[in-house]
Amino acid sequence: MTPSNRSENPVCVITGVGDTTGAALARRFAAGGYRVALIARNENRLEALEKEIPGARAFPCDIGNLEALKTTVAKIQSSMGAPEVLVHNAVAHTFDTFLDADPTDLERNFRVNTTALLYLTRELAPDMINAGKGAIMVTGNTASHRGVPKYALFAPTKAAQRILAEALARDLGPKGIHVGYVTIDAAIDVTWLGPDEQRPDWLLPPKDWPHARADFFAKPEAIADEVFHLAHQDRSTWAFDITIRPFAEKW
Repeated sequence: MTPSNRSENPVCVITGVGDTTGAALARRFAAGGYRVALIARNENRLEALEKEIPGARAFPCDIGNLEALKTTVAKIQSSMGAPEVLVHNAVAHTFDTFLDADPTDLERNFRVNTTALLYLTRELAPDMINAGKGAIMVTGNTASHRGVPKYALFAPTKAAQRILAEALARDLGPKGIHVGYVTIDAAIDVTWLGPDEQRPDWLLPPKDWPHARADFFAKPEAIADEVFHLAHQDRSTWAFDITIRPFAEKW
């Protein structure tokens, strides 16, 4: 799928527009010819990106509030037109064991990671089906493939997200809509983690890491490039589940 030739550039909706991967995705799709609808809770950050990125529009929303999410999507459709691309990048996470974490986090994480994807697709896919084209991209991580103790309330929601995306891909693919899941098998050097001395060891390069510190992390701009590429594959060679990782990552 490639952007259409209509007078106005096509619309891409991106959820979870934070200061790293989400912002990089917004910049990449804007550079690729899209008007970008930015969804996140942080209104100030969205307003700053709206000023920075040509054609971008800010739509502050907590997507864990599913009714508010439906209202927000309706605002996007009425003000910008029917989106051709959705990138579901929003994530709710818990990094703790099942005995130490708040059990209510599981349902919160599921609502943001998985149920919101269902709601978004139900609202956006009908226009894509009518057009016979579209792309729905989901950013995932290693937690969607395996459970580890610190991800007990997180991994189940990402695994469900990946399986939902697969169900959507099998349903929507023959209708011309490309659904893709990008597993990011890496740490991302996000600013909200703070300086290294405030981060847990498992989110830092190991003591015996033989490479530069930067080589331990996936770069947000590089992630955005891969998501954009996946969204624009020729329909004769669509991929669904791809995994990306730094060159030195053990797997």
